[in-house]
Amino acid sequence: MRKENSTNTINKKIINNICSTAHTLSVIGGRWKPSILWLLLDNKLRYNELRKAIPGISERVLVLQLRELENDQLVKRVIFPEVPPRVEYELTPLGRSMEVMLQHMTDWGAMHRKHSSKQVKELVTEDKA
Repeated sequence: MRKENSTNTINKKIINNICSTAHTLSVIGGRWKPSILWLLLDNKLRYNELRKAIPGISERVLVLQLRELENDQLVKRVIFPEVPPRVEYELTPLGRSMEVMLQHMTDWGAMHRKHSSKQVKELVTEDKA
């Protein structure tokens, strides 16, 4: 966690206040948040279901990312009073409003990955010639 008065934190607040794109990326940015949000678009999931669906994520990081998404009001944590307790995560209406944006990001990422792969193959072919 950064100091509140650090230059980096101050600059982040300034850019997030003047640029909506920067603000959006600060809320959903990072390695794991888009995957978590994408998985929750289809249905409610329990913690272990999320962990199994996202290869490579550690338990600690998943907990931290879910807390951040919850604090940003994108994800809701539903606790069922059972023994043992059952917890499910679901998107809030605000989180659900990101569906179109997440779909566009997915489509763009697939297109870019394909385009990048094609360029890499062309470069490798040129180097062999």
